[in-house]
This record gives sequence, C-alpha cells and structure tokens, in this order.
Amino acid sequence: MKKLLLILLFLISSTVFTQDKGFGLGVILGEPTGISFKGWTSKTNAIDGGMAWSFTKSTALHLHADYLWHSFDVIESEENIPLYYGVGARVKFGNKDNNRLGVRGIIGLNYLMRKVPVDFFIEIAPILDLIQSTEFSMNGGIGVRYFFR
Repeated sequence: MKKLLLILLFLISSTVFTQDKGFGLGVILGEPTGISFKGWTSKTNAIDGGMAWSFTKSTALHLHADYLWHSFDVIESEENIPLYYGVGARVKFGNKDNNRLGVRGIIGLNYLMRKVPVDFFIEIAPILDLIQSTEFSMNGGIGVRYFFR
C-alpha cells in the first residue's frame, strides 16, 4: 500500500508541475513591456500573446498573438529548455499617425521548471507592418509566467 501511494504521488506531482500544458500568465520586459500569456494546445504547440506598452520615442500600446512550435531536442539537457518559433500578428496603437498592423515572426528559448508551475523565456520578434505604412521593426524581451491548472 505504501508503494502504491508513493507511485500515485509521483505521477500526480509529475503532471501537475509541468508547463507544457495549461494556461500561463506573467510579464515580459523589453520592447514592449507588459503582460504575457501562453496557452498550450498540444505537447509541442501553443498560442501566446501580450498586451504591452512601448517606451520608445513613439510610445504606444502593443497587442500581439502568435502560434508557436516548440522543439525540445535542440538543446540537449536534463532540463526542459525548448527552442520555439512561430508566426503571428501585432497591432500597435499610438497617436493618429502611428497606428500599425503587421505580421510578426518569433524565435525564443523557454525554460520550463520541473518543480514549480513557472516558465522563463527570452525571445526576439521581427515585425513587418503592413498598415498604415510598410515598415520593418523588432521587438524582444525576457519574461516569466505562472501556469494555472
């Protein structure tokens, strides 16, 4: 009976404290800085997004959402550190002449902690604005998210 309880405890704890499922909410610091979320759709795919503020000379609110693919075998380690990449969209609300809508690519690294429902990430995102004018820019940052079950 004692062995059965230990096995059940191990199985429950190994499923509860993984960040490759569920919904995470946290912060991203960089350009722009704000709130970050991530929702896993499968073991290797997720949708992430953010609502953030740009502190550059043309201050603006950024909203973005991306579809992500994760590669868990790029960095060989006992830790969960997948490389992720994806594509999405970005809307930027600034002054009247600075509103933008564009396509966003993304590449980053994710550290999925084993014992607590938290992940850390670092990413860069090239952006091609298509509306109001065609313009290339970059976003990037580091962040942390807590995953809810």
